[in-house]
Amino acid sequence: MSLLRSDIWCAAFVRRHNDLGHICVMMRRGDPIAGQVWITVDHLDGTESLFTPAPMASREDDARLVFQRRFARVEPQKVRERIAREIEFDPDLWVLSLDLRGDDAGLDLVKTP
Repeated sequence: MSLLRSDIWCAAFVRRHNDLGHICVMMRRGDPIAGQVWITVDHLDGTESLFTPAPMASREDDARLVFQRRFARVEPQKVRERIAREIEFDPDLWVLSLDLRGDDAGLDLVKTP
């Protein structure tokens, strides 16, 4: 089983959160078929979190897109700088932005031991 195309996954994620009353937008469109998806969460308290795809070795044997929390509630500039560095390396990157007061972005997160 293969993963969904990036453009379809991103559109569904944005739609789902907007339907729930959250503000979610595509900040950057990447490769429609296989671009990586990074998600920023603005906690509306002056902090942001960043979720990036989990390493392949830490994923289970299914087709779900699994994330890891790269930054948790840090100043927004730190998240922006990390995204800018990644775009220099990977111009096919997708970046989604979600406004959410809580911590549950509705993502499958890699399990930590």
